[in-house]
Amino acid sequence: MYLELAKALSNQLSAIEERIKIGPPELTRFERARVIGARALQISMGAPILVDYPKELTSPLEIAEYELKLGVLPITIRRRLPDGRYQDIPLRWLLRAS
Repeated sequence: MYLELAKALSNQLSAIEERIKIGPPELTRFERARVIGARALQISMGAPILVDYPKELTSPLEIAEYELKLGVLPITIRRRLPDGRYQDIPLRWLLRAS
């Protein structure tokens, strides 16, 4: 049972890594900071919160980190190359790979 689950997860991660052509297959620390900062700004400006969160999380920054950890943010990361080419990668792919 566990072997089958591990094999299925491995196949899924391999498929994600094959689809990501630019950069590492996981979210970089710079992308993570940008996503959390942008989402915290949205929350502070009155955007709806996407999850039920523990009441001890009081700041928009903490709530944004919690949303990222749960993987509910509908955000796409655009990775660019110096020649102008780019790839749009859904955030859930990058979170699943890490």
